[in-house]
Amino acid sequence: MDSLLSLYSAASWPLILLILGTFFVAGAVKGVIGLGLPTVAMGLLGLAMVPAQAAALLVVPSMVTNVWQLAAGGRFVHLARRLWPLLAGVVAGTWLTAALAGTGSQPWAVRALGVALVLYAAFGLMAFQLRVPPGAERRLGALAGLATGAVTAATGVFVIPAVPYLQALGLAKDELVQALGMAFTVSTLALAVALARGGALGYQQMAASLVALVPAMAGMWAGQYLRHRISPAAFRRGFFTGLGLLGLYLCF
Repeated sequence: MDSLLSLYSAASWPLILLILGTFFVAGAVKGVIGLGLPTVAMGLLGLAMVPAQAAALLVVPSMVTNVWQLAAGGRFVHLARRLWPLLAGVVAGTWLTAALAGTGSQPWAVRALGVALVLYAAFGLMAFQLRVPPGAERRLGALAGLATGAVTAATGVFVIPAVPYLQALGLAKDELVQALGMAFTVSTLALAVALARGGALGYQQMAASLVALVPAMAGMWAGQYLRHRISPAAFRRGFFTGLGLLGLYLCF
C-alpha cells in the first residue's frame, strides 16, 4: 500500500480537504449523539479510497475519542466483567477474518462497507428495542462479538451488531455510553493489530492518522456545543438517513 502520509502532500489538496472535512464532520456527529465517528469517517472516506486505507487513517482518532468516552464513567470493572464475552469475540472475529480474508482491501470491500452502513442506518431509524435475557448474555455476547469482529475486519465499521446488542442489555444511560466506548476501544485495537500484521499500518500511516485527530477533536467540541442548541432526535434521524443513502451509494 502506498504511504498514507503522501495524502497530505501539496499535490493532493482535494483529498486532503476530504480527509480533514470528513474527520471534522465525524467528530461533530460523535459530539452531538455520542457515537458515529468511525462509521461516518469510513463511509465518507470510502468514496475516495479502499476501506483498509480509511481504517488506517481512523486508528488514532477512534482510539483517542473512545478512550475519552470510556474514561467518562465509573463502572469500568463492572462492565468489563459483564461484557468480556462480547469483547473477546470482537478480537477473535477481527483477527480470524483478517487472517482468512484480509482487512478491507478486497474488490468487494467497498460494497460490504455500504451494506454495513445500510444495516446500521435501518436499525437506527426503526428504533425498536430488543432485549437480551440475562441467562443468554454470555452466549449471545460472544456471537455478537464474533460477528462484529468479522464486519470490522472486512469494512472497518464496528457497530454491527455490537451496538444493537449493547442497547438490548438495558443498561443505564451512562453505563451504555461507557460500554460503547469500551467496545469501540477494543474494536479499534483489534483492527489496528490486524492492519499492522497485514502491512497496512506502519509509522507513516500512524503519523497520517495522528494528523486526522486534530479535525476530529475540533469536530467533537463543535458537536458538544451544538448538542444543547439542536434537537438530538431530529439530528439522529437526519444522521441515520444520510448514512443509509451513503451506504446505498457505496453498494452500487
